[in-house]
Amino acid sequence: MSTPSAIQADLTLDCKGLACPMPIVKTKKAMDQLNSGQVIEVQATDKGSLADIQGWAKNTGHQYLGTIHEGELLKHYLRKSNPNEVKKEVNFPHTLTNEELQKKLKANEKLTVLDVREPAEYAFHRIPGAISIPLGDLENRMNELNPDHEIQVVCRTGTRSDMACQLLAEKGFKHVRNVVPGMSGWTGPTEKNQ
Repeated sequence: MSTPSAIQADLTLDCKGLACPMPIVKTKKAMDQLNSGQVIEVQATDKGSLADIQGWAKNTGHQYLGTIHEGELLKHYLRKSNPNEVKKEVNFPHTLTNEELQKKLKANEKLTVLDVREPAEYAFHRIPGAISIPLGDLENRMNELNPDHEIQVVCRTGTRSDMACQLLAEKGFKHVRNVVPGMSGWTGPTEKNQ
């Protein structure tokens, strides 16, 4: 039986210390250097990178092979697909600016703010009343959301929330909006755990 250290990557990409969306941005660029069938190892320390990499692979048609955890280090393995397997990356078409969301919240409109960042990000800086369901857990926790409600999805930069919106729309959620640029540019009220 082979051990995880026996995994051979054609290219190793160092994304240690980088936060979303940088591991995905660097992975996209590095993937262009590979030939179909080659494997890239993406080394990251951002816990959110696991869901980001899986979602990006699903959206583009590249094959997510798996992730090895070595303490704080995550080693993600992806295989570059053949050109006929690759999907054109699509951004979720329905967006809302931070300012538009602030106006809706101020007017007490009936809506759900869904925060798909990691629990630690949510704990220290969030929109008051936002529901926390990290992107990696969303598929298994969709039953906590009402598909008929207006759902505004937020993350740090709009990347994870874009993937979350696509997933919700695929599952029949009709009133979903990606909030851009998200918490990295949020100037409205926030709360944190005490």
